[in-house]
Amino acid sequence: MPRISAFYGIVIVMYFADHPPPHFHARYGEHEAQILIATGEVLEGFLPRRALNLVQEWTALHRSELVTDWNLAEREEPLVSIEPLP
Repeated sequence: MPRISAFYGIVIVMYFADHPPPHFHARYGEHEAQILIATGEVLEGFLPRRALNLVQEWTALHRSELVTDWNLAEREEPLVSIEPLP
């Protein structure tokens, strides 16, 4: 479960060979959600509204990098870290 980014207490990870659709996992405290790369919407789980808004903003900024990491994860190749929100 490689960590690809972290900001404001939110940790972003992606699992190797994870199930479709393309998504990543965002953790904030005791909360965790699977976030769709294409839309930034929650696939499964829960994040508090403020944390979700930050994750969705970050997703919009880094969508192409997330797609690249998803493709690498499917091939179980090393993932590339993505810049956090400033």
